[in-house]
Amino acid sequence: MLESVSSEQLPPIPSKNYFTIGEAGGLCKVKPHVLRYWEQEFPSLSPLKRRGNRRYYQRQDVIMIRQIRSLLYQQGFTIDGARQKLAGGEAKEDATQVRQVIDQTVSELESLLQDLKS
Repeated sequence: MLESVSSEQLPPIPSKNYFTIGEAGGLCKVKPHVLRYWEQEFPSLSPLKRRGNRRYYQRQDVIMIRQIRSLLYQQGFTIDGARQKLAGGEAKEDATQVRQVIDQTVSELESLLQDLKS
């Protein structure tokens, strides 16, 4: 089961400033109700709330969601374990996070190259 989750490729993060809860969930392959729950469990995840209590996630929030997703779904951490790892700052040095950033950058560059060719 964990094998199929880890082999799953997440879509690239578009270059925009804010994402709705639906967009953030789609980029991280997590349902909106899970994001709302994670906001309660992980203090570092706090999207902006605007008119009507609508949530707007920034790019660093989406990266944090992907990090939390990786800790919980791929590495098998519990909520408490993932919270401790994030609070300790160790997750920022984590190889999966670095890999995600590299994959994202490569994907954006390939997309830009395609746009320049056409």
